[in-house]
Amino acid sequence: MTRRDMLWRGAGLVLAAAACTGAVLLDDSPLVIPLFVVALIGLTLIINGKRAATALHAERRGHGHTAEAIHAERVRRHRPDRSRS
Repeated sequence: MTRRDMLWRGAGLVLAAAACTGAVLLDDSPLVIPLFVVALIGLTLIINGKRAATALHAERRGHGHTAEAIHAERVRRHRPDRSRS
């Protein structure tokens, strides 16, 4: 595991721990709901590490659907032409 990956996973651990601590301290408060979202983001970073950041970067740049676009084009290309029947 690279140093960069460990930093992302550590940031996820800090986010998740802070959100869980805040949720315990703010028991029966409506602020627990946003803390739950922060905890989920932290868990995502703990599990995926730098891949989560890379996926977010690709999504912002418009490359998030590249694999689906390639697949759709391949399906279109190999589909039998029904207009010549």
